[in-house]
Amino acid sequence: MIASRYGAPKIRPFFERSAPTRNIDLHKDIALYLEDITVSFDGFKAIDSLSLYVKKNELRCIIGPNGAGKTTMMDIVTGKTRPDNGSAWFGQNFNLLAHSEDEIARAGVGRKFQKPTVFENLTVFENLELAMDTDKRVFSTLLAHLNSSEIESIELVMEKINLSAQSKDFAGSLSHGQKQWLEIGMLLMQNAQLLLIDEPAAGMTHQEMDKTIELLQALRKKHTIIVVEHDMDFVRSIESPVTVLHQGSILAEGDMKQIQNNPEVVEVYLGK
Repeated sequence: MIASRYGAPKIRPFFERSAPTRNIDLHKDIALYLEDITVSFDGFKAIDSLSLYVKKNELRCIIGPNGAGKTTMMDIVTGKTRPDNGSAWFGQNFNLLAHSEDEIARAGVGRKFQKPTVFENLTVFENLELAMDTDKRVFSTLLAHLNSSEIESIELVMEKINLSAQSKDFAGSLSHGQKQWLEIGMLLMQNAQLLLIDEPAAGMTHQEMDKTIELLQALRKKHTIIVVEHDMDFVRSIESPVTVLHQGSILAEGDMKQIQNNPEVVEVYLGK
């Protein structure tokens, strides 16, 4: 049973994930290091000697044609895929290649897939509560009540993601864009420091896209964000550094104006 904000107790089962790992060293202002990464699947190089560096509190857009290696790159960062060689670090002291997916998530790496994965039979508030970054290591189910600080945290996140008015609404009743915001909110409830956002603009109305851009711009003040996106209007509007992947390697980097004027990028991606 999941608690609502209106007084019902919450049961936290013993199998839920343990308390988060923190103390990521970001003193050199680089949040993510990928160096000389190579990944092959049945002889095909999905990632080919990729080196990528993303600064703390940077909003970076990753673009490129299908098969360029964008999803595989995120799989490496989250621990889903292990590279054949290379190194990957979150901050100065967290070796991504030496930890499991769960350990990486608890260290502060959060991923939102293209298709929202929210709990549609729970309210917006309950979804955020379920995602809350708390110590859930128990040997049996425990009754627990939200304290005022926890309620305030949820309410602050709902305000950030433009869903305060939908607090009591079931997630299944939300629009596609609102579900995307809710899933981003669930990452915030987990205190993720590095957010990997996969195609947030897909299926959104123009109004939802504008609000999503505002949300990402606001979040970059306290988070490092990597956005993988195909919608070039969305990428232009974000006005952030852009990395173009092609055949598993970086083809170009720069602002959107530089990318649009790069003849190689036009040939392999933008011109199609």
